[in-house]
Amino acid sequence: MLHEPAVIWQSCLTLLKKELPSQSLLTWIEPLKIKHIDPNKMVLIAPDAFFSDWVEEHYRFCIEQAVFKATSWRPTFCIMSGSAPSGSVPGSTDTVSHSKKNVVTRPVSSFALNARYRFDNFVGGESNEFAFSAAKAVAEAPGKTSFNPFVIYSSVGLGKTHLLQAIGDYCLKEGTASNVVYITAEKFISDYIGSIRKREMEKFVAAYRSADILLVDDIQFFLKTEGSQREFFHTFNVLFQNDKQIVLSADCAPPSLKGFEPRLISRFQSGLVASINSPDLETRIAIVNSKAEQHGVSLEKDVVRQIAKANVSNIRELEGALTHVLALSRLTDKSITSELVSKMLPNIRAKSRKLTIDDILNVTTRHFELTSSDIQGNTRKQEVVVARHVTMYLSKKLTGLPLKMIGASFGGRDHSTVVHACRNVEKRLKNDPDFLDLMSRLYKHLGQSFHSAA
Repeated sequence: MLHEPAVIWQSCLTLLKKELPSQSLLTWIEPLKIKHIDPNKMVLIAPDAFFSDWVEEHYRFCIEQAVFKATSWRPTFCIMSGSAPSGSVPGSTDTVSHSKKNVVTRPVSSFALNARYRFDNFVGGESNEFAFSAAKAVAEAPGKTSFNPFVIYSSVGLGKTHLLQAIGDYCLKEGTASNVVYITAEKFISDYIGSIRKREMEKFVAAYRSADILLVDDIQFFLKTEGSQREFFHTFNVLFQNDKQIVLSADCAPPSLKGFEPRLISRFQSGLVASINSPDLETRIAIVNSKAEQHGVSLEKDVVRQIAKANVSNIRELEGALTHVLALSRLTDKSITSELVSKMLPNIRAKSRKLTIDDILNVTTRHFELTSSDIQGNTRKQEVVVARHVTMYLSKKLTGLPLKMIGASFGGRDHSTVVHACRNVEKRLKNDPDFLDLMSRLYKHLGQSFHSAA
């Protein structure tokens, strides 16, 4: 009686309750069934193939230790899937392909694409030209270029989501991909957790891994939880190995993402990474004109310029300023003039927006083809030192922050380092015409007047 499998397993569960978090025990251990156990072999049954794969990787050692404490046995560990045919490999590409026949090919929660987000209404400029061109190349041949994965990063409101959804829109309309899955990172995590609770992991796995192109927005929200990053890692690998396209967006460059496993960061950087920077004045003017046309309104040049120079931090807020102007004009039945805009919207009168160090880093990292970690780190490579000095100089000139605070933002350096960097830049400005031209272009990208700050 003491050696009955059910009795032994119950003893093991009692021991495991002391070792594992209650949620882990409830989710991954209690659903297991004991089929056989003796001093040589133990056989457990899991609900499905993914479940058995997960337990094998994460809980095998704990279970083996519990068996040893309960019986002094060290049997060979074997876990079988209740739904998988004998000999199948849980979680493998073959299992996913087999499952495709029995499940829907698109996650139920895959967000619908917004019809407003298309390539033909995306306003391009120097700040986003590279990301835009790469996005079109990906949409035209998903999975067939070297741009896989394709990662777009920027601050909020600069067009990441627009480009991501424009890729999906193009693929569906032009037939370059049939199963387009657009999802936010938060929703992927929610689906993952829900599938565990509902015992539908096999369905979840097959649905996401059957995508022709997977578009994941705001990957910075992938929390370092027990399973979500692991599942995304395996989903990523299966799609990549099958030449399916992966497109991701984030609020910073991959090396700067917090709380991610190194193997994921490595994969994010293995394809193409493109940034979108804050638009310069010319691009902002083009955006205002484009959005006004979409509303069926033609604005005078001085009005467009005034709105384009509004004190806003991103394109989304710029569109909001234009919408405010149009709405107030209609409500008051008055023509839109520069004077009226000034009276109606004093908060968007033309004035320079206060820049941040992150704004400056966005521009300098793109120009020097480095990452924020390079510039803020400790490497003494000449090209990185130059970029670091330029970024410190611009931070001192354009942010108004104390030198001590600027130094702290660059790897905890002190104010004397910032002073030294600024002196080096000023010296080169006097003696190097090419460097002078470089600084002029950087000021322009930041929407600032170079001469007024020199």
